[in-house]
Amino acid sequence: MATEKDFLTLNQPTWCPGCGNFGIWTAIRQALAELGLEPHQVVMVFDIGCCGNGANYYNLYGFHSLHGRPLPVAYATKLANHELTVIAISGDGGGYGEGGNHFLHTCRGNVDITYIIHNNHRYSLTTGQSSPTSEHGAKTKSTPDGLIEYPLNGLQIAITAGATFVAQAYADEVAHLKELIKKAINHQGFSFLDVLQPCVIFNEKNVREQYRQKVYKLEETDYQSKDKLQAYQKAGETEKLPIGVLYQETRPTYESQLPQIAKMPLVKQEVKVTPISELLKEFK
Repeated sequence: MATEKDFLTLNQPTWCPGCGNFGIWTAIRQALAELGLEPHQVVMVFDIGCCGNGANYYNLYGFHSLHGRPLPVAYATKLANHELTVIAISGDGGGYGEGGNHFLHTCRGNVDITYIIHNNHRYSLTTGQSSPTSEHGAKTKSTPDGLIEYPLNGLQIAITAGATFVAQAYADEVAHLKELIKKAINHQGFSFLDVLQPCVIFNEKNVREQYRQKVYKLEETDYQSKDKLQAYQKAGETEKLPIGVLYQETRPTYESQLPQIAKMPLVKQEVKVTPISELLKEFK
């Protein structure tokens, strides 16, 4: 049985000291090991960005996609071989910015993949420009006079667009995050996990202290995750930040409704060669 160390490569992370990516990296490896998965059973598709550098640090099948485009690759991977555990990784910039369209339609499609957003409220790899989740008034390299727009709420979008598992986590709560990742992977359908990730270089220096004061665990309250309206309202909290499963429902997955792959994954099926000479004559 694989251990956490089996999901490590020999490459050393180049993330900044204090980066929240370290906590997420650890939680994912621990979750995969505790679920009894082997490296060859897992595919991770990475966005461009600080989180995308993780493609070098996980020992499993990995694909480094275009900026904001990990979901189409993850979607196709699951349809090609639905026996694989498929995880897509993105930042708040690529995931909610360039990849916003993919995000919406993957939510409604309910394909059985897990999507983890590393949300540090900045485009940090490109040295700290404002992202779709940056706070109103934020002074960054791209908004030196303060951000005019208000932040996008990815959790509320996911709930509205039809995601069947929606959760919020905090990168420094590694044990809690690990359990949420396990729940997300075990869920049959599209699982979305937005992780509050401290960036001590391009966000406020005391961002960790702010999170420590604000986060609280939903499991320690009487909250139930089956009411969509209540989940939407809970996802909008800002004075305090709930971490845990906000919403979960049971709905048939996209791939389970495809008779073409019901008996055997597409990748294992024989490819039949069909002559197209007659078809080509129509274009002469």
